[in-house]
Amino acid sequence: MTKQITDQLTSLIESGAMTVGSYLPSERELANSLKVARNVVRGSYESLMKAGRVQSEGRKGRTVRSSGGKKRAAPAKSSKGAAASKARKK
Repeated sequence: MTKQITDQLTSLIESGAMTVGSYLPSERELANSLKVARNVVRGSYESLMKAGRVQSEGRKGRTVRSSGGKKRAAPAKSSKGAAASKARKK
């Protein structure tokens, strides 16, 4: 059941029906509407987070991160950090 929910949510994200930044229903709301246990929905949301499609906003909920499956690259270090690092090495 978890895989079915994950696949359905992935399809909605990829099709654009759920846009980047939009909130997913709470675990309780989705579980009640699908008549499944909350841990089933939680497992699905965790799979989507591991795939980089969804991110947690803490107590605010979970939002769509991207339509692709790749996680964003880490931000590049600032030039100040690089200069400080070079200064320490000398």
